[in-house]
Amino acid sequence: MTPKYKRVLLKLSGEALMGEQEYGISSHMINMFSRQIVELADLGIEVGVVIGGGNIFRGLSGEEQGIDRVTGDHMGMLATVINALALQNTIEKLGVQTRVQTGLEIPKVAEPFIKRKAQRHLEKGRVVIFGAGTGNPYFTTDTAAALRAMEIDADIVMKGTKVDGIFDKDPAKYADAKKYDTITYSEVIAQGLKVMDTAAISLCMDNDLPILVFDSLVDGNIKKAVFGEVIGTTVVK
Repeated sequence: MTPKYKRVLLKLSGEALMGEQEYGISSHMINMFSRQIVELADLGIEVGVVIGGGNIFRGLSGEEQGIDRVTGDHMGMLATVINALALQNTIEKLGVQTRVQTGLEIPKVAEPFIKRKAQRHLEKGRVVIFGAGTGNPYFTTDTAAALRAMEIDADIVMKGTKVDGIFDKDPAKYADAKKYDTITYSEVIAQGLKVMDTAAISLCMDNDLPILVFDSLVDGNIKKAVFGEVIGTTVVK
């Protein structure tokens, strides 16, 4: 089989790293993601990863605790860096070189995001993990994923979730929820489907960058997505 995509941007949520835990990083989950990413890298597929921080801290929930939104968002960005370093460590133990690049400058921990450097790392077969979101408050890691995908000239944004694609209503609450195989950016926005935030969807729509929403908690699904097997939902023009 030939891979459908040569360069992908994989978006993983911080919550996906928790597994069955209430918070933190599950060794089982991070190993599962790392093994699949390494498999892709070994096949010559160039992989960039944007990772969330919701398993450690989420800016919006910080507001409920009386934390200023900007401060909370910066705390959330630092949480994503912790996850990025953990993912880097696990992937490198499996024999693939990685680089962590961050939207906030933390030179003793990671490289700052530089488009040309990121592209060069990918060309050399390194997995590039993008931490700290966009480096700006009020922007989610979904928006960071769309932005980084365009900056590295990725073929697609692959967003891993807990459900197998996009449904017309919450499948956890409604048994008759209907799954879409493909849907347009405009339909996602018009129907208010909580796939990615509106800024991320609009960014992809304006630049004709396809989005694949799939269940990342199923082992092997990342490779299936890259090889073009019919899983999840594709958002296109």
